[in-house]
Amino acid sequence: MSSTELLSQMEPQRDEMRSLRHTLHARPELGYEEFATSELVAQQLTSWGYAVHRGLGKTGVVGQLRCGDGARRIGLRADMDALPIHEATGLPYASTIAGKMHACGHDGHTASLLGAAKHLAQTRRFNGVVNLIFQPAEEGRGGAKAMMDDGLFVKFPCDAVYAFHNMPGIATGQFGFRAGPFMASSDLVSISLQGRGGHGAAPHRAVDPIVACASIVMALQTIVARNVDPQETAVVTVGAMSAGQAANVIPDTAELKLSVRAFRADVRDLLERRIKDLVAAQAHSFGVQATVEYSRNYPVLVNHVEQTAYARRVAAQWLGEDHLVADMPALAGSEDFAFILEQQPGCYFVIGNGDGEEGCMVHNPGYDFNDAILPLAAGYWVRLVQDYLR
Repeated sequence: MSSTELLSQMEPQRDEMRSLRHTLHARPELGYEEFATSELVAQQLTSWGYAVHRGLGKTGVVGQLRCGDGARRIGLRADMDALPIHEATGLPYASTIAGKMHACGHDGHTASLLGAAKHLAQTRRFNGVVNLIFQPAEEGRGGAKAMMDDGLFVKFPCDAVYAFHNMPGIATGQFGFRAGPFMASSDLVSISLQGRGGHGAAPHRAVDPIVACASIVMALQTIVARNVDPQETAVVTVGAMSAGQAANVIPDTAELKLSVRAFRADVRDLLERRIKDLVAAQAHSFGVQATVEYSRNYPVLVNHVEQTAYARRVAAQWLGEDHLVADMPALAGSEDFAFILEQQPGCYFVIGNGDGEEGCMVHNPGYDFNDAILPLAAGYWVRLVQDYLR
């Protein structure tokens, strides 16, 4: 079936998907709080004949549809959670909940997978099992791992699993694929320094944690520059520094918060080792005590070569090579679909959200998912399932 034929068949669902997306956008829910969202998803899937399982990862939903006697099983994943951001779009369907916003497009991911779910249920032009995974808490809280810990792939085995993310800065509807490491690991580091407070006029009678803190910030910049292979990519960002409240008071303590990213497991290990060693040495040189809390958050997202080539081929055969991003670069953001790809073959790809007015970056108060890609995203899911479960 050509892209024109499939998109024409799904045209009646365009307005329905848009309306659903706007409903989700207006009532965003944070990670593990997606109660209304998961209820809506479950009701829709049930009405279309899916076997619905709820409660995996607390608020996760899985809809399963069997057709024919085929043994192959495919998984498609969409994330459902919003961000703690106050929306500033002024849209008629803007968030009605202060301080919460769908600033990453998960409303669009959910709506497009539901659009595909309805079409698959109505047409049933496949032979096998479709597992639709609606995941909570992608935004830094590991909802994918929580669902897996609750037995996701034991209860719903999959031969391959796929997911996508909208991508501002790429032309609307362009598909981007990359085999191997595609998104960076993401680790969070808190560094606490204990000194001895005193009067700002008598620094010699205190042990100043602010000076040690400043020196550590500058020293951290040498790790990527001097310890990581120049041909590898790594990020060490100091995103927060706090100490003291008054100009004439040397505080007892200071604190740093870091975001650390890499595209290879060995580089990730190197960064942790060097950060800990450097902080300990710097703290000792200034006479302060240092405590480092190092939290490994999301691993490197590594796309499987075979499944990525397959997903790309389906897109090329359906839409043509001119709808694909040539040489899709790796992205320094992180994504908890990485946990799934550590256990299951699969591919994570992107669909362009627009490079004009729609190019506002995610995690921004002015961002909005581009409704124009809903039929393309849903249509691609349908095409992928029909091809995989022929």
